[in-house]
Amino acid sequence: MFVGVEFGSCYVYSPQGACPLSQRSRRARKFLKAGDCAFLRRYVRIVSDRVESGCEIARLFDGRPILVPVPGSCKCGHDSPWVAQRLCLALRSHGLGRGVWAGLKRVNAVRKSGTAPRDQRPSTWAHYRSFAVDSPPPEVDRFLLVDDIVTRGRTLLAAATRLQEACPRARIGAFAFVRTMGLIPNVERLVDPCIGEICWRNGDARRAP
Repeated sequence: MFVGVEFGSCYVYSPQGACPLSQRSRRARKFLKAGDCAFLRRYVRIVSDRVESGCEIARLFDGRPILVPVPGSCKCGHDSPWVAQRLCLALRSHGLGRGVWAGLKRVNAVRKSGTAPRDQRPSTWAHYRSFAVDSPPPEVDRFLLVDDIVTRGRTLLAAATRLQEACPRARIGAFAFVRTMGLIPNVERLVDPCIGEICWRNGDARRAP
């Protein structure tokens, strides 16, 4: 049984904080979710600078892993890059990935967590059942799942579990540009890189930190 995935993030977001910095974090999240090209480039450039400086998140990019964009909540094809894929392409342009592989698919739609009441958000298992993996590229020993935002970590844990089943010998990590800080009243900075773990706990995901 796949027990957990190492994850990293670079930015933080406060859904409830009232201070000016918390309000800025919500505006930044809005731009990120909208896929604003200039904003995405700026976000990726800061990540690249942190990696080059030897920040702790650099270890996720050691060996230039294959970058895997995490699909959105809808079951649909993507004729043009979605936000996670745009982020992957931008990371690769900075030399932070060997390539981008969009082989993780959403075969069943799930409800968007951001618009669902807390008790109706998709479970980790619902995300897991909604994912499928295409035949992975041969002889890949490192994958890095990439998403825009991590809250509890259900999507990333489900995606990592599904990908590990398809590639049992590969090392799999996860990187979300922004992590939600819902249990603190305000954030003190927007750029706050961290490394942590998302693991299975009582049939659900637990993110730390």
